Amino acid sequence: MRLQVFCAMLLALLASPAVPEAVAQQVPLQDKPFAEHKIVLQLSDGDAKKQALVLSVANNLLKAYDPDKVAIEVVAFGPGIDLLLTGSERRKQVESLIAQGVRFDICLNTVDTLERETGKRPEFIPGATPVQVGVGQILFLAENGYTLVRP
Repeated sequence: MRLQVFCAMLLALLASPAVPEAVAQQVPLQDKPFAEHKIVLQLSDGDAKKQALVLSVANNLLKAYDPDKVAIEVVAFGPGIDLLLTGSERRKQVESLIAQGVRFDICLNTVDTLERETGKRPEFIPGATPVQVGVGQILFLAENGYTLVRP
């Protein structure tokens, strides 16, 4: 009997992930070994002016610092993901920033919610990095030396 209980517990332990699921699905940090500054920009607003401001802040950081010396990550969740959808009027600006090394994360929880509400999965810019939990990604970055800025 004890052996059966032990085996059942061992199987349950092996079947469960060793790391919590949200952490296991975190996106690795940017590969910028010479970055002296690490910034995460939160985008949770669908307002066009706020989105323009986030893009402006990212552009200004790239101008103020050598792109190799600054790691910039924009995390979009909630209405903020509108910026990263394929039909966004600011798509070219986003793609230009991606080409310069800025990473744009899109919250899959928000994408899943929109799919449930509309019956159609929204398409996002291919250069956007999917993360399961946008706020979780911000927390992960903050815990790894990134400064959170909410323009």
